[in-house]
Amino acid sequence: MSSSIYSYVVLFFLFSIVPYIQSQPIAPAPTTETSPINFTAVLETGHQFTTFMRLLNTTQVGFQVSVQLNSSDQGMTIFALTDNAFNNLKPGTLNGLTYQQQIQLMLYHIIPKYYSLSDLLLASNPVRTQATGQEGGVFGLNFTGQAQSNQVNVSTGVVETRINNALRQQFPLAIYVVDKVLLPEELFGTKTTPTGAPAPKSITSSPDADSPAVDKEHKSSGSNVKRTSLGVVLGFIWFCYSFIYIYIYLLKH
Repeated sequence: MSSSIYSYVVLFFLFSIVPYIQSQPIAPAPTTETSPINFTAVLETGHQFTTFMRLLNTTQVGFQVSVQLNSSDQGMTIFALTDNAFNNLKPGTLNGLTYQQQIQLMLYHIIPKYYSLSDLLLASNPVRTQATGQEGGVFGLNFTGQAQSNQVNVSTGVVETRINNALRQQFPLAIYVVDKVLLPEELFGTKTTPTGAPAPKSITSSPDADSPAVDKEHKSSGSNVKRTSLGVVLGFIWFCYSFIYIYIYLLKH
């Protein structure tokens, strides 16, 4: 009898905990992107980044980004330039850059860290980009905007534009669309010179023939020539007069 009671107790316990076990949610296994991220495929879906993709290829920056993106734990943020952004540039701007400067321009549109739009508003300006100067100085970007409306503006010191939308905003890659080429101040900033400074005079330049100094010198030279000629004439007359005087004196004696 006691064994029967024990069996009923065990069965009651099992039937009591089975519904509880079934009701507990099973935590999903964490998902990670095991395959390499192809950021150019994301750009191709936009159908308006032809020039940007071409420059990424010709400067080899695209390959560098792919390697770094799939090997870094910091992620990456890319500002994708539309074809209209390049069309709005002053004619000859790109052709006026050296190959190294074109590389710097492309790297200037890449931040070696993942930033969501809200992260950009909280970031400490200037935010460093992949571009660096000849002396190792880092080119930076400044971000301003309103967190409530999720509006973010990016400024270089030369141009300022609004980040329109995100092609991708998922770690480790964020790609944002901009309609203006971000021109770094280090390459496109206006270099000013002190005003009011006298223009240096070239020591090899010859004075103007019509200048007063030349005219005075010319007149002085002419006067000297005239005086010399007059002296020669007077000397010749005096010589002739002396010769005649001596000749007459000898005849008389």
